[in-house]
Amino acid sequence: MPLQKLQFRPGLNREGTDYSNEGGWYDGDKIRFRSGFPEKIGGWTQVSSSQYLGVCRSIWVWLDGDAGAGNTYIGVGTNSKYYIYFGGVYNDITPIVQTNILTNPFATSYPTNPTTVTVTDSGYNPGVGDYVTFTGATAVGGVTISGDYQVKTVPSSTTYTITSATAATSSATGGGTVTAAYEYPTGLNVYSIGTGWGAGPWSRGTWGSGYSSGIGQQLRLWSNDNYGADFIIAPRGGPIFYWADSTGVSTRAQYLSSLANTTTAASDNATFSGSATSITVSSAVAPSLYPYMVITGTNIPAGTKIASTYITGATTVPITGTTTGANSGTYTFSYAGSFVPSATYQVISSSIQEFVLAFGANSYSPNNAATTFNPMLVRWADQANAYQWIPELTNQSGEYLLANGSYIMGARATRQEILVWTDSCLYSMQYLGAPYVWGFQVLMDNISVMSPNSMITVNNVTYWMGRDRFYMYSGRVEVLPCALRQYIFADINQDQAYQVFAGANEAFNEVWWYYCSTSTTQVDKYVIYNYLDRVWYYGTMARSAWMQTGTQPYPIAADYNNRLLYQENGCDDLSTSATLPIDAYVQSSDFDIGDGHNFGFVWRILPDVNFNGSTTNQPSVTMTVKPRENSGTPYGAADNPQVQSAQNYTTVPEYTIQQFDGQVYTRLRGRQMSFRIESTGVGVAWQLGSPRIDIRPDGRR
Repeated sequence: MPLQKLQFRPGLNREGTDYSNEGGWYDGDKIRFRSGFPEKIGGWTQVSSSQYLGVCRSIWVWLDGDAGAGNTYIGVGTNSKYYIYFGGVYNDITPIVQTNILTNPFATSYPTNPTTVTVTDSGYNPGVGDYVTFTGATAVGGVTISGDYQVKTVPSSTTYTITSATAATSSATGGGTVTAAYEYPTGLNVYSIGTGWGAGPWSRGTWGSGYSSGIGQQLRLWSNDNYGADFIIAPRGGPIFYWADSTGVSTRAQYLSSLANTTTAASDNATFSGSATSITVSSAVAPSLYPYMVITGTNIPAGTKIASTYITGATTVPITGTTTGANSGTYTFSYAGSFVPSATYQVISSSIQEFVLAFGANSYSPNNAATTFNPMLVRWADQANAYQWIPELTNQSGEYLLANGSYIMGARATRQEILVWTDSCLYSMQYLGAPYVWGFQVLMDNISVMSPNSMITVNNVTYWMGRDRFYMYSGRVEVLPCALRQYIFADINQDQAYQVFAGANEAFNEVWWYYCSTSTTQVDKYVIYNYLDRVWYYGTMARSAWMQTGTQPYPIAADYNNRLLYQENGCDDLSTSATLPIDAYVQSSDFDIGDGHNFGFVWRILPDVNFNGSTTNQPSVTMTVKPRENSGTPYGAADNPQVQSAQNYTTVPEYTIQQFDGQVYTRLRGRQMSFRIESTGVGVAWQLGSPRIDIRPDGRR
């Protein structure tokens, strides 16, 4: 018989049986297809040997200036903290929610638990796992409590315990005057099925209960975006925080509402008439800096604002509304911080139009009354003013209530629009300009989306994972055909669906989705769509976040060793101090020997593989041709006792192939066979071509 070329269709296909996929690839791990041929994926190296605390769920990279001139920042959001990686250091910018001054708050537990310190604070009750920073303390019981500590237990509503770095030498109470700065509470690193709508199966609990309490107790997911050089972040279900580039990485992010409430200017002894429509500011105040700002002071109605029509540099500016009665007093200018959404599912920045947008929010109330969180409400601040959230005819702040769905899952800014997913619908959000500002259009109803981070836009095409299928949007919504659909969705732990995230690998025309398999609560597998070749493949890899950016040489991912990694860098696993091999393989579906009626005897293989990119001097792979007698029998086994005895198929022979091997000799017999190539060594990179096998007929038995 002539040589039989082993050339298979690109991509993995698990929609049918192994035998029904003849001529294709059926299984693999840590491989990709380039120009139709399989190859090993690239390796990964550490961005830094430093480690952060918690499991990273969000990465954001931005510049605070022009490329080559500005600083490059990497935002890292974990279930414990939020960091900005800069200068080789993970700088902790986790917001402080409350600062208390305590007197002699520490009590040591010598000799029972010499490293346990009990803290008494009646003004704040942290949760287990939260962080608190102490400054100004004196030694107590032989230990000095200073710096960042994690809460270990909470025995009562006024006490909690921490662990000191050194053991106490006596039992004592003290510490002097101590400042305790409490960080924003930590979240969970896995999704916990709880009570309340949205915290478990559909319709469990009462309406809204999942939003008021459940979401904040669930998997900690951060949304983040740069607002110019500055940075906005929000935990899902929590408040919006703002970090100003001018303050530096040693300064923590602050509540956007508190920044908006900050007094920016003041004038004393101002006089108002009973029907005043203007206010006189001191010569030291530049009115042009404070359009639409709220005025507070004696006899000034709540919500009175500076109007937009004023003469730049003037000392008298118009106000909206009128004062009540004549009086002298002090007034201040402040942004309406109390109108910033108190909670949101996601915050993003529309960089072209310069808006900050909140998806899921409490509605604006003119009298500043507390309003209920609405999971379908979209709100946005004034253009180029992240502090101003009061809708006025003279500004572009506003809000819009979506109608289709029960809650907003997520949003992504694309080149021409913002896409907004609810649990059952996809909206297009486009900038219209004043007075309507933003317009909303339903793109498709009755769809699904797996998680808030399961969407990715590449080359102006958006892809996302639904509950049981994949979608794409390139001007219209389409279901994405997937040769792995049944295999992937049968293996996803749906209870941990919120851990699913998407990432782009543009150098290889790929979209990656990472997910938890059914047997674990930690992300351990991925599926890839190659949008250029339109093929699918999958594998195993433990990652918790991913971001592709043009400011970094490689895609950045986060692992479960609390480190950031450069993906596609080298050909080995360098996530730790040791160099570890990456085991990669691909295996074909069964193919017949001839028409499948007779046995064939394979006596040699002519390999076709290159090792471009390898870093070892002697790279090698293992090739295996795995025969079986019938499609239902195991590989290497024969139901014919004579064959079993003659060839002793207890294992399938493997053949090591090096760079210049022209052929290897084999002794393989079967009706159907499968081909496999695998590498397990350090420093090995490979791409398979079209190997051939030499077969001769070997009868029917």
